[in-house]
Amino acid sequence: MISIDKITTIFCDIDDFCQVFEPALQKRTISGGKKKRNRSFKMSTSEILTITVLFHTSNIRTFKHFYLFYVQKHLTDEFPETVSYNRFVELMQSNMLPLIVFMKTCCLGKCTGISFIDSTPLRVCDKKRIKNNKVFKGIATTGKSTMGWFHGFKLHLLVNDKGDILNFIITQANVDDRTPIKEDNFLKKIVGSLYADKGYISKEITQLLFEDGLHLVTGIKNNMKNVLMTMRDKILLRKRSIIETINDQLKNIAQAEHSRHRSFSNFITNLVASLIAYSFQEKKPSIKFETESTAQLALFC
Repeated sequence: MISIDKITTIFCDIDDFCQVFEPALQKRTISGGKKKRNRSFKMSTSEILTITVLFHTSNIRTFKHFYLFYVQKHLTDEFPETVSYNRFVELMQSNMLPLIVFMKTCCLGKCTGISFIDSTPLRVCDKKRIKNNKVFKGIATTGKSTMGWFHGFKLHLLVNDKGDILNFIITQANVDDRTPIKEDNFLKKIVGSLYADKGYISKEITQLLFEDGLHLVTGIKNNMKNVLMTMRDKILLRKRSIIETINDQLKNIAQAEHSRHRSFSNFITNLVASLIAYSFQEKKPSIKFETESTAQLALFC
């Protein structure tokens, strides 16, 4: 199901990260008078994170079946010493921090001057079960997308034209799509042109980003006046479907969204692991855009 080469690649990248992260974390950790554990764990952090990510590259729908019937039966050579399923779930959630740091430091792409931004709903339950949902009580909210009302969160994604994830942020469902743009760190190191849908229209944000060297390009609403736009921006604005394709792959292939969460930490771990799994994807959605500097094309700009 999963090639040995892919398992080795993911494990080596994660293990190289853990060799640096774990000693740095121990130096900054305050024991608080508690005795430190001298006995090593049965499974290393690298193995735990690797299995967590591998699940999102498989076609198995539930992690329990993946761990019990695939990892413990078919990957015994790669993971010779595994713990029980319940114990692994505990270890997986306790290693949420290194998983997030690995995603933020090792899996993000580089800005190419062409970026796309969009948000997608992350439903945690069916609309009929909102009142009965106790796992995300007081955390998740109800919002509205183009597909209707939903209960859960929003994933705000920033990608380049090669399909690489540049940054991401998670907000509640009722948060405006333009709110993350106002954050200083979200668009850090992003230059060139940023293409978005009509939900990101804002004169204030456009001027603010322009001062930082970033050109926000959006469509116009029916009640708005026409604006001048270069042929390059018109073409790339139509290519905005690339980020919608990425969102679709995250949900339907990497299983970033499902309603079987038993805790908020499990939700975050599942989401971040799906983003990491996507970053290891060999063929990502991308667009081919080449320009030629000729006098003929300049007449249309």
